[in-house]
Amino acid sequence: MKFIKAANVGDIKEGEIKRVELDGNTIVIVNLDGEYYAISDTCSHEEASLSEGELDGNVITCPKHGSRFDVKTGRVLSLPAMFPIPTYEIKVEGTDIKVAMDN
Repeated sequence: MKFIKAANVGDIKEGEIKRVELDGNTIVIVNLDGEYYAISDTCSHEEASLSEGELDGNVITCPKHGSRFDVKTGRVLSLPAMFPIPTYEIKVEGTDIKVAMDN
């Protein structure tokens, strides 16, 4: 597993999300209380972009059918989605936000 720089700390303000492409994966990075989380940008119900949805605390809502996911765990919180979304490990080095990608 390798960590790839995805953003700078100042790029994502508290309560905001940022969509990034890394190694062919589209992911969303979320800043919650200064902690960063990374999830797949694709809803597990249909191929909708979660980065276009709404973030409320640690819950992101899919813009297409309203499925909700916990950005910390990827867990499904409401139907119609039935499967969790992938999460990615993050580490901050200096001002770099790095995301773990399988090698």
